[in-house]
Amino acid sequence: MTSKTLEDFLEAGIRELKEQGLFNEVDPLESPNGPQITLNGKEMINLSSNNYLGLATDERLKAKAIQAIETDGVGAGAVRSINGTLQLHLRLEEKLAAFKHTEAALAYQSGFNANVAAIPAVMDRNDAILSDELNHASIIDGCRLSRAKIIPYKHSDMDDLREKAKEATEQYGKVMVITDGVFSMDGDVAKLPEIVEIAEAFDLITYVDDAHGSGVLGEGAGTVKHFNLSDRIDMQMGTLSKAIGVVGGYVAGRQSLIEWLKVRSRPFLFSTSLTPGDVAATIEALDILTTSKDLQTRLWENARYFQEGLRAIGFDTGKTETPITPCIIGDEKETQQFSQRLMEEGIYAKSIVFPTVPRGTGRVRNMPIAAHTRDMLDEALAKYKTIGKELNVI
Repeated sequence: MTSKTLEDFLEAGIRELKEQGLFNEVDPLESPNGPQITLNGKEMINLSSNNYLGLATDERLKAKAIQAIETDGVGAGAVRSINGTLQLHLRLEEKLAAFKHTEAALAYQSGFNANVAAIPAVMDRNDAILSDELNHASIIDGCRLSRAKIIPYKHSDMDDLREKAKEATEQYGKVMVITDGVFSMDGDVAKLPEIVEIAEAFDLITYVDDAHGSGVLGEGAGTVKHFNLSDRIDMQMGTLSKAIGVVGGYVAGRQSLIEWLKVRSRPFLFSTSLTPGDVAATIEALDILTTSKDLQTRLWENARYFQEGLRAIGFDTGKTETPITPCIIGDEKETQQFSQRLMEEGIYAKSIVFPTVPRGTGRVRNMPIAAHTRDMLDEALAKYKTIGKELNVI
């Protein structure tokens, strides 16, 4: 017999979310997650994937994954600290360190895991963390797990950061400043040069979550490299599931940092390692990104074309500086209606509403990728124009 208390709680919560237009439906795909997808038997242009470079369906990565499964199995079989570390894992970490221009790197099972692993391993209840108010949920959870004092600063407001850094360093032991490199809902880029200047003035530990910058900015190496700050950032975190196209996460930095994380970060110690197939595919992706810039070039060409097209129609794309392309509608229910109409017309672009973004800033979030053709983008723009007029958004 199930708990009536739990059932009442769940039914009331789901009903309230639906009434407020905040209930998110999960759409299972019937195809690979490429530039086009099949959903409910219908082929659609896909504008909701983080598969920036199209590598998630790349034949070269698939071949390497299959080969690794044949030679090393489907699973690593244990946590890294017992006997779940394969030679493949070490090769991946060498590639990641070279990719991020750091002394060493450590791979985790996801980007989320990397944040909840690394932050609590370095910070504790005697410390303080200065966190941009728009940082990703995994950063927030990592900060909470550390039990350090969390001090939010206004989004990309360097005066506020400087003031709070001064106060924090007078009261706490270690003080860290942590920021996304690229903010995933608006597409703007952190002011890393100014953050580093403040950090060096107050001896702050610097931590950059570059989930949406790696493979996209800095000729692929990420936001830190984009600003030529590789030797001035203490900790770089990234994912292997977005531009890299596979799954996993990592932290890159000094050799001593990586040695510490191996003995103090809980997901490394208590969760089974990345699978051989995933590791081999990731190594191949890194090799592709370090030997050719063709995919990045195509990504940026498509992003600029699509963003210019939306703005010419009359849509508000916010302050994006990256391929992340929010189409800001505002009202939550209207945003979800707009997204639903796009899907009915064969364009898959998901609505993003509170609590992922602040109330009243609902948007349809678009991700033009390297694999989109110009015809696909033109069709999407045409549908945006038709539906925008239909719903009186433009």
